[in-house]
Amino acid sequence: QVQLVESGGGLVQAGDSLRLSCAASGRSFSNYAMGWFRQAPGKEREFVAAISRSGYAGSVKGRFTVTRDSAKNTVYLQMNSLKPEDTAVYYCAAKTLGLWSQIPREYDYWGQGTQVTVSS
Repeated sequence: QVQLVESGGGLVQAGDSLRLSCAASGRSFSNYAMGWFRQAPGKEREFVAAISRSGYAGSVKGRFTVTRDSAKNTVYLQMNSLKPEDTAVYYCAAKTLGLWSQIPREYDYWGQGTQVTVSS
C-alpha cells in the first residue's frame, strides 16, 4: 500500500511561482513512476507532468517542472509564471508498473489533492 500526501498549494497572484510536494510512504517509492494531474471545477482530470523512476520527466506545461528525491520519498512540481487558468486541485499519483503515462486510470495510487488558486 502506498499513501501520497500533497502539500504546497495556496492562493497566489498571476505570475507567481509555487512548488508542490508529494510525500510518499512505502519502501518501493523509488520503483514507481510518479505523475501530477489537476482538475478544475466542471472539468476532467488532466495530465500535467510525470517522472519515471530513473528521472526521465515529461510535462505538457513548459512552465512546470517535475523532479523527485528518492532519499526523501518525495516528488515535486515546480510551477512558474502561474496563470488564472492554472487554478485547480492538483493531485499526485503513483504508477507501480511501467513508464509514466498521461492517462489517469493507469495510476494505482492517488493523493487527496491540494488546491491551487491563481488570482488575476
